[in-house]
Amino acid sequence: MELRDYVRILRAGWILVVVMALAGVAAAAIFSLVSKPQFKASAQVFVSTQSGGTVTDLVQGSTFTQQRVKTYAGLVTTPIVLLPVISNLHLSTTADDLAKSVTATASLDTTLIEISATSPDPVQSANIANGISQSLTNVVQNIESTGSQSAEVKLTRVQEAEVPSAPVTPNVPIDVALGLFLGLALGVGVVVLRHTLDNRVRSDQDVQTISAAPILGGIMYDAKASKRPLIVQDDPRSPRAEAFRTLRTNLQFLDAGEGARCFVVTSAIESEGKSSTASNLAIALDNAGHRVIVIDADLRRPKLATYMGLEGAVGLTDLLIGRADMEDAVQQWGQGGLHVLPAGSVPPNPSELLGSAAMQSLVKRLEGQFDYVLFDAPPLLPVTDAAVLSKFAGGAIVVVAAGRTHRSQLAAAVTALENVGVRLFGFVLTMLPAQGPHSYGYQTYGYGPVYAQDDVTVGKESRRMMHRRVRGLSG
Repeated sequence: MELRDYVRILRAGWILVVVMALAGVAAAAIFSLVSKPQFKASAQVFVSTQSGGTVTDLVQGSTFTQQRVKTYAGLVTTPIVLLPVISNLHLSTTADDLAKSVTATASLDTTLIEISATSPDPVQSANIANGISQSLTNVVQNIESTGSQSAEVKLTRVQEAEVPSAPVTPNVPIDVALGLFLGLALGVGVVVLRHTLDNRVRSDQDVQTISAAPILGGIMYDAKASKRPLIVQDDPRSPRAEAFRTLRTNLQFLDAGEGARCFVVTSAIESEGKSSTASNLAIALDNAGHRVIVIDADLRRPKLATYMGLEGAVGLTDLLIGRADMEDAVQQWGQGGLHVLPAGSVPPNPSELLGSAAMQSLVKRLEGQFDYVLFDAPPLLPVTDAAVLSKFAGGAIVVVAAGRTHRSQLAAAVTALENVGVRLFGFVLTMLPAQGPHSYGYQTYGYGPVYAQDDVTVGKESRRMMHRRVRGLSG
């Protein structure tokens, strides 16, 4: 992924990142409040050796001392040094437990040993550091002494531990900063991981990774879509209606200059909005003055007649089996040039009917009578109806529901069309969010708030007048 992909991912999941960062800060603050303060005191011991006055003796003595310093620093946490301290200070602890709160460090190329002790009591921390420095001096003196000769190595405490005035832990600013950093890192990691594991199509970039076919339009999500499926007619000034008019405009530029245009509107899976897309697109084309027919070719779960408010007892099935004429099955909708052919009776063999010679003959007949022929076809993955029908039409338009359709499902649908040699005109993204990084359409250009403030209700008479004005302008 490129940098802009990560930016887009973080824009989509910024709320989670902020929540995780705040959680990290809160956890660090709580930890700082409940943690018992710890105080640290340090003492320094100087290590020296007795040597002759020559330069060689001085160099050898210095080298010997530096080698011994590391050994003496290791003795600090041993029981031989700690047990006398525990006894002298009357500490209720063991040598092993005390060693956990004591550290000894020897700086490189020096003969100094820094002994530090940590304790909840500041006075006790200073007493322990001073006691250990004195105990280490005595232990080394005893170890280095041989017989009646005094030790050549001498330890001298050069810095006495003072009582600390402030605890070393908890350090609230550092703890909060660390909690913020860890929260941000965890939040970013979760957002990126969730995006990587999420296989759903959410934007046009996801679609373009699957197919080079263009994005013809994007339809925003509408919670009231089930109550007003024909948004172009019911609320023509809404952003969603404007999105269908944009789709109409893009569709008019496909293969400009040819005759009748026949499209199969389908999807990968069900409930992606293909029926509402086909019906609203048909109304938008009709408003532009075109002669349009929209056909419900979903012979398994027909919806178009219900959406359009028409009687669907007689329709496509009856035409294909010769039980009805076109004049009896096709119904005019509105005052313009829009006609609707419902599905009719649900047959036992939908795929065979849609792939029959009668269907091919009907498509040619409709292309000769209308400017646009739109088929509302079943989804591609559950059944083969749409792929079979698309061979007779000019091509297919695939509707993709953002946040619902998986990329693997869309890829399988595209492959199903390619396997039968069907032309894929493009995609229509539906259920897009109105705001955010995955938004699409007029909200991006700032028209959305104007339309969103309007609550337009168009009556039957005003709808007729609107049809007349549009037809007059197009004529």
